[in-house]
Amino acid sequence: MLYMFMENGFEETEALATLDFIRRAGIEIKMVSDHEVIEGSHGIKVLRDLSFEETTKESLEGIILPGGQPGSDNLKANKKVKEFIDYALDNKLLVSAICAAPYILGEMGVLEGVCATSYPDYQKCLKGAIISDKKAICDKNFATAMGMGASFDFGFEIVKYLRNEELATKIKESIFA
Repeated sequence: MLYMFMENGFEETEALATLDFIRRAGIEIKMVSDHEVIEGSHGIKVLRDLSFEETTKESLEGIILPGGQPGSDNLKANKKVKEFIDYALDNKLLVSAICAAPYILGEMGVLEGVCATSYPDYQKCLKGAIISDKKAICDKNFATAMGMGASFDFGFEIVKYLRNEELATKIKESIFA
């Protein structure tokens, strides 16, 4: 199972297109938030699937941090999100972030020697990372992406990492048919 952590101010396309791509792969993914209704940076509201109190670390395969502002700053300020990032890192689970959100990982100092990307304005915050010019990239157990326009590429990298490239390609081809 994957957890996508949601805070007010998230970028809607980055979260929902990625979520949709992953669900098409048959991977269980839940939106987790302290808020029952989360409002995106463009006013679109979504309902969480789980509160933090309802989460479990059993069967967790990885975590996803959608970008957007102030959503990324709100994720960074949430101590429960930090605990899950630490757990995922300690257990070598997938840690993924898109747009502004990779800066959280950069400021935690966990991207040392990892090929990573983010929205260009935040690349300077990816401390220790080898900055990639790809729209989305997966290196080691980290998947990162540049922004909204890379949402399907981000989903592709996550599915490829967790399942296989053949399935990820099949989903991508079905979307662009």
